[in-house]
Parts: sequence; structure tokens; C-alpha cells
Amino acid sequence: MMLEQMNGENSDADVYEKLDTRLNVEKPYSEASGKVNRILAACNESKDLETLASLATSTGGLVDDEVRRKAWPILLGCNTKNTARTSSTQVWTDLPRHKDEDQVRLDVDRSFIYYPKHESQRQLDRRKGELSAVITEVLRTYPALSYFQGYHDIVQVFLLVLGIDDAPRAIAHLSLLRIRDFMLPSLSPSLAHLHLLPAILQAVDPKLNRHLSQTQPFFALAATLTLYAHDIQEYGDIARLFDFLLAHGAIVSIYFFAVIVLSRREELFEIPATEPEMLHSVLSKLPKPLDLEAFISRTMSIFQEHRPEGLPFRAWANISPYSVLKTTRSIDQQQNLEAGMVLFHKQVVR
Repeated sequence: MMLEQMNGENSDADVYEKLDTRLNVEKPYSEASGKVNRILAACNESKDLETLASLATSTGGLVDDEVRRKAWPILLGCNTKNTARTSSTQVWTDLPRHKDEDQVRLDVDRSFIYYPKHESQRQLDRRKGELSAVITEVLRTYPALSYFQGYHDIVQVFLLVLGIDDAPRAIAHLSLLRIRDFMLPSLSPSLAHLHLLPAILQAVDPKLNRHLSQTQPFFALAATLTLYAHDIQEYGDIARLFDFLLAHGAIVSIYFFAVIVLSRREELFEIPATEPEMLHSVLSKLPKPLDLEAFISRTMSIFQEHRPEGLPFRAWANISPYSVLKTTRSIDQQQNLEAGMVLFHKQVVR
């Protein structure tokens, strides 16, 4: 899959023109182009979010980066028709430094390790400069946000898909409306996500959950905190997973990890329950290969069968009403950045 950066809005004709070289080779041209047609229609005709989410979830997701460039901002609820970026750039560069910029610099230096492939050092340095600019713009514009290590893993995927012009607005929406819990001053809201994992496992497989009962669910932190971008090394895989995650509420990420755990059932039972360190070590690494389509399908099945409100241990009741787990439940009720900041401050004082 090419990682070409596009400038400005792509027309539908631009998208179709690139299909011959950008389609998933595992699908016939007619099948993939037909799906692209349906996705573009959902993007263009009154922003049919329900259809778009369904297509993003279906096998192959949003097919191609050109299509994602249109669909991801819509799923996030942001308008990508930016005014001239040169004028806005001067504004954020004049803002005070964010307290976490030193850590941003260290993490950016370690970015673009696995993808894009076959680029020169000069090209990679340019990408790192753009990555630093996107992250810093968002943090300076919303200084209350706290940077976390692994944030750059998420942002680099958006940068590759959307380009330097559209990535900052999308990342602002993602940060305030989808991963806000991870950018609060305290780690506690992030850990609250993890405590849903035993409840999901108990609902689906009580025996396995008992086997893991001496192992705290912190093994899922790195993967869920970074929307799996820290652990998945293939660009095509993480872009496809983002199709799915952006099409649903934030909670599906936890259900997705539960499916990963369930897929390793036999392996986990071979390790004694009295060895939580060993279980933690195994569970903290994603299995390879990662059967994304099968995992996504099972995630949706389990989510439908075991809704959050019915999970045991009163797990759902213990989640803050201001958490993204509860404020992103309906894709049709998209919020704006101002609402995200209000919820952020409510979480801080709760």
C-alpha cells in the first residue's frame, strides 16, 4: 500500500483514478471498486454515518488510504476543508511551549521505525518534522491535555493517511473526543478502562477469567492506550484496525483486546494460574499473525451479546459518566471540541 501524501481535498475522481494501483490485491477490482463507490456515497450524501460505520467494519474496512482520507474525518466529526495552513501555523507556533514537549521530541526521534518502508533518511526526517509539528500544534492549542508515551504512534498513522494539512484537526478531535481519558493529568481513568476486561471475560468465558484472576489487566495498557499502534508493525494492518475503531465507540477497543485474550485460551491454560508474571508477559504481547478480520468480527458479536450495561461486577457502573467510554456510544451524536473540553474539565475535578 502506497503512503503518498496528498495536498488538499481529493475529489471522487481522484480516488477512482488511483484505484488500479491502490486496491487491496486480495479482492477483485469490481468488488473493491463497488465498495469504494458505496463508501464515497456514504461520505457525500448527507454524511450517512451508519452506513459508513458498517462499511468500515466489514471485511477490508475502508479499502484504501485515498478513501480513508475522506472517511476518517467524517467518522471523527471534523471538517477537513481547512483555510490556508500558513496563517494558522504562525498562530500555534507563537503559543507558549507545552510542558511535555521535551518528551515529544524524544518519542518523535523514535518514530517511523516499521513504516513507511523504503524511504531515505531525508524523507524520514521530513516526516518526523511533520509529526512533531502536528503533536505540538495540538498540545499548544489545548495545553490542558497531557501527552502520554505512545501518542506519537497514533499520530504518525493519521499523518500518513491524512497528510500534514488535515492531520492536526483530526488529531484534536481524536484527543478531546475519543482518547481524552488517556490525556488527563492522572492515569486512573486509563486504568479504569482495563478493569472492564475481566468483566467481559467473565461474561464470555468464566473459566478463563478465573484462571487469570491473579493477573491484573495492566498487560492491556500499552495496546489499548495507543489504539494498538504501538504493537502492530504492519501499516496496512493498523490502518485497517483504525477503520474499525473510529467507526465505533471507544469501548470497542477493550472488547477487541478481550477477543485477543480469548483467542489464546489454550496457550494461557498451559501456564499455571499461580504464575501471574508469566501470564502477564504472554498477554502483554499481541499474537502473531494477528487475524484482524476474524478478531473484528468476533468483537462485534461479543459486543452485541454482552453489552457494557450488563457486564458483571458492576463494571460499567464504575465508569465515570464523563469518560469517553460513555460519551462515544452513539456515532450519530458527534460532539465538537468545545464539548470535549467541558467533559475534560469535569473528569479532572471528579
